Amino acid sequence: MVGLMLGFRWKARRDRREEPAPRVARVPEGDRVYAIGDVHGRLDLLKALLLQIEADTLRRGAATGVHIVFLGDLIDRGPESAQVIDFLISYKPVGRTLHFIAGNHEECFLDMLNGSTTSESGWFQFGGYETLQSYGVPERAIIARGAVLQQEMAERVPQAHIEFLSKMVDQVRIGDYLFVHAGIKPGQPLDRQNPQDLRWIREEFLEDPTDHGVVVVHGHSISRMPVVRGNRIGIDTGAYKSGRLTALGLEGDQSWFLATRSYEEDVAA
Repeated sequence: MVGLMLGFRWKARRDRREEPAPRVARVPEGDRVYAIGDVHGRLDLLKALLLQIEADTLRRGAATGVHIVFLGDLIDRGPESAQVIDFLISYKPVGRTLHFIAGNHEECFLDMLNGSTTSESGWFQFGGYETLQSYGVPERAIIARGAVLQQEMAERVPQAHIEFLSKMVDQVRIGDYLFVHAGIKPGQPLDRQNPQDLRWIREEFLEDPTDHGVVVVHGHSISRMPVVRGNRIGIDTGAYKSGRLTALGLEGDQSWFLATRSYEEDVAA
């Protein structure tokens, strides 16, 4: 797995076309926060990035509280969705507060596990097949779908996984930052956001330059490197296909990035 341990860090780059200038945002004094973008079944990248986070926080010295925020879409597309969930259920780092935000992929998977077939075709198109494979669901059941597939899923997906996914939250607020999966609906109060918007919204949020009162940190929309705008920071760098899983670090009014593969590798390729 070439490049997984590079520990490459780059400075946040502002899109010069975007106005207004970035809001000066802070996390509470003594806290350090790491937000992790969309993992999508890449356990190898997740483990590598968590090692970088531990090395980074040791290098930066003691903090009163260290938060690790997972922005959702832990599953689908990559080869080890079941293994990612298994790992995170048992991941209990000392002195770290973990936050798990639900993404649209978790929503679709839970719908399937609850017997709904309304999301079935879409889910298979964006990574459900790989998730079923990671749970050992046989090909015949995947092809048959319907009741046959539901029975296999009921037998093969552990109850602990269902409980873990069901307990994921819609948003996390830390200081002047709001962490969500996809974004927020502009103009809607933060405490009255629709969970569907938080997990699925795209252009209406991405193209809106207004000040939301917080800096929104999100995944969901892929870019080759982090996108820093005046009102949001996007850190889904397409890990499942690029090999680049990104984390945003925050302390005081400072921000930085960690990644499992450098941007310069794309330029050189």
